[in-house]
Amino acid sequence: MIDYDKWQEIFHTLKKNKLRTGLTAFGVFWGILMLMIMLGAGSGLENGVSSGMGDFATNSMFIWAQATTIPYKGFPRNRWYRFELSDMYAIKNQVPGIDIITPTVHGGGWQVTSTAIYKKQKGEFRVEGIMPDENRVDPVNIVEGRFINEFDIIHKRKVALLGYRIYEELFKNGEQATEKYIKLNGMYFQVIGVYKSKHTGGWGESQNSILFIPFSTTEQVYNYPDIVDHFSIVGKPEYDISDIEDQVKSILAQRHSLHPDDDGAFGYNNVGKEFKKMRGLFLGIRGLIWIVGIGTLMAGVIGVSNIMLIIIKERTKEFGIKRAMGATPFKIISTVISESVFLTSLAGMTGMALGIYVVAFVNKAVANGNPNEMMFINPEVEFGIAIKALIILILAGIFAGMIPAKRAVSIKPIEAIRDEN
Repeated sequence: MIDYDKWQEIFHTLKKNKLRTGLTAFGVFWGILMLMIMLGAGSGLENGVSSGMGDFATNSMFIWAQATTIPYKGFPRNRWYRFELSDMYAIKNQVPGIDIITPTVHGGGWQVTSTAIYKKQKGEFRVEGIMPDENRVDPVNIVEGRFINEFDIIHKRKVALLGYRIYEELFKNGEQATEKYIKLNGMYFQVIGVYKSKHTGGWGESQNSILFIPFSTTEQVYNYPDIVDHFSIVGKPEYDISDIEDQVKSILAQRHSLHPDDDGAFGYNNVGKEFKKMRGLFLGIRGLIWIVGIGTLMAGVIGVSNIMLIIIKERTKEFGIKRAMGATPFKIISTVISESVFLTSLAGMTGMALGIYVVAFVNKAVANGNPNEMMFINPEVEFGIAIKALIILILAGIFAGMIPAKRAVSIKPIEAIRDEN
């Protein structure tokens, strides 16, 4: 049941000195406002980075061959070697933690371009020979047609999957590309589809400029018998990709007569390891945001507590009279704490509402930008976090009123009535 007399008393006390009440509440208001804005900014940065990765398999790695750095078994250092397709089957059979392993070969060599022609349009683009599993490692959006399939590999079909930038350069005015033929290094390939990268920024632009053809076709067309430029490997969720990396290196070292300690003989990119670092970084950022935000909020709460102590001192005689008339300590404590919780919650919820509005406004503003050029996307404050902040506000209000409340009940009624303040 609501105690109207108590709440009238609380409102009267707060309105009695509006400037003091406003300045006291401002500390709590500012603390929760900054917390909401910082949480929104942190989520926007994290969403931007995550968006840039698309649907990339995070528990993955890439490995390629490099010149040896340690002489071994009569072979000199700086020896060049190449991975082979048979390596893939050996790795798959011996490493139980692997979910996907797929080879890639670069048509003409690393970063070498090939001439693609359609009617009067032509351009220089990178060509990569891939397997169908490539779309499970780094998925793309199929705009038109289909992805490379197993039958393309088995029959060594001369088919091509075009990145969207290639499509725009070769096919004008929105012309359909599927089933048309392009000339690639003097040979005709049928276009089976057009894809768009799910990545943003430079990563997406680079991928949209790659022309994919079947791995087996690339070996035949570019005269690369049983040669692999790099392997893309995805580990099963329950396995650590770093452990898989060590096992893969050991197998490849044995198969190619490499020194067991010759780490320089491999080029590799452990995406899983980098993703863990990035996830740890954002976890640290969120933790720092909470520490700074709650620290600012606590400064405001301490201000509320100090002001409440001043108010208690001013109302010493009032509390003495109440005690003399039979008011229980619980009644006095509940009045003081209610006043503190009300002031803290009102200021805090106002700051929270304004903070969420600011984050929503920024979200609307950045939504009009080009996602390919942004590292800050969809800033938001989750509902669960807002609830946690509200709980913190209530607890902070109780904390702010606890010391003044104890001070109020510690005053003896006879001394309080004699007080001249």
